[in-house]
Amino acid sequence: MPEEDLIELKFRLYDGSDIGPFQYSPTSTIAILKERIVADWPKDKKFAPKVANDVKLICAGKILENSRTVGQCKTPFGELPNGVITMHAVVQPSLAKAKSVMLEMSIVSDKIF
Repeated sequence: MPEEDLIELKFRLYDGSDIGPFQYSPTSTIAILKERIVADWPKDKKFAPKVANDVKLICAGKILENSRTVGQCKTPFGELPNGVITMHAVVQPSLAKAKSVMLEMSIVSDKIF
């Protein structure tokens, strides 16, 4: 694939640091991006995703679905030619894990009061 067809992305983390930039084909899926984020997540961060489903990617104010492609998510306005697109990477553990943490907190608070 010609280099000019590639889309350059970086991923902004909760503390303002970045992963990337990396170049992706417009046909790459969001799921592939999430796997790359998990693999390249800095080891010194307090919060880290364990699996790709722990990561939510946000671009232009929208949470991106795993089945969408990079090309579908690229907004046609407001970007400079050959510019790097920034996506925000948010760590959000699975719902089952969040429920178990809430249950533990509930049990502890019942014992305290």
